[in-house]
Parts: sequence; C-alpha cells; structure tokens
Amino acid sequence: MRKSIDTLSYLVEPLLAQKPASGNLFVFVGRDRTKVKCLYWDRTGFALWYKRLEHGHFPSPAALAQRGFTLAEPMPGSKE
Repeated sequence: MRKSIDTLSYLVEPLLAQKPASGNLFVFVGRDRTKVKCLYWDRTGFALWYKRLEHGHFPSPAALAQRGFTLAEPMPGSKE
C-alpha cells in the first residue's frame, strides 16, 4: 500500500485494461486486507481515498467478484 496516485493510475491500464480517467472507481486492497485505496478521476484530477481497519479485514477481491456487489450495500459484517 505504498503506491501513490501517479503509480496507481499508471497500473490501471496494463493490469485492468481500463482507462484511468474513465470515471470508474478502482479499488486496491492491501495484502493483509486491512487497508484499501480507491482511485477515482473526478473530471479535474485524481482523488485517492485510503482506509485502514482497526479490527477485522475487507473481503477478498475474489470473494467480492464471485458474489458481485453494489456500492450502495454495506460491507459484510458491518452494523448498517
């Protein structure tokens, strides 16, 4: 999780076959799944959100891809 906005945006096209400035939200999860970075192009530049969990971990990317999800639904295990 040491990569900056520039490095993450450069990784999007070769790894995900997407344009970084497409308006899509790109989510990068740390190896231990306690940290997540979200990269987004907002028409004026890149925005980067970073979150570190104090307890628990985020679901694995494979688990999320298998079951599918929407941005409106709460994370599994959350109290919402």
